[in-house]
Amino acid sequence: MPTPLWAPWRMDYILGTTKAPGCFLCDYPKAGASTFRENLVVVVQPHAFVCLNRYPFTPSHLLVAPRRHVASVEDLDEVEYAATMSLFRDCVVRLKRAVRCEGINAGFNLGKVAGAGVADHLHGHLVPRWAGDVNFMPVLADVRVMPEHLDEAWQRLIPAFADLPGEHPA
Repeated sequence: MPTPLWAPWRMDYILGTTKAPGCFLCDYPKAGASTFRENLVVVVQPHAFVCLNRYPFTPSHLLVAPRRHVASVEDLDEVEYAATMSLFRDCVVRLKRAVRCEGINAGFNLGKVAGAGVADHLHGHLVPRWAGDVNFMPVLADVRVMPEHLDEAWQRLIPAFADLPGEHPA
């Protein structure tokens, strides 16, 4: 008989029991630097911010979002768009440096039918990739094997983002 692999943290996500009222993409940058570690926030700038994805596809999976609660790219004004896209590009550079990934899946899921888990607040994903990082586990068991804890990933990334302007962890 095969041995089951347990991923109990996944059920919280599936059932939505960990979802607080409101929008975490609005709340996290407002909460202040003392909460950045708990909320996995890497850097906050006046118009955009970066945090780790709490339910990542790979270690160091980042979310880049505008500070204002908008659902679509066309809802951003020019300043917000430039700030978000510039920070997105800056994250690619720092992510490559910090985790030495061999590639990155980068993009925005625009709308629920496009795969957006949070469809009402625009955000981009940066998913670092390494040769052989995807194995049979998601296919056979709907389980992802994560080689690094979220807090360890956060600690690894913080120094790589220290040179960016903005508010950093306390």
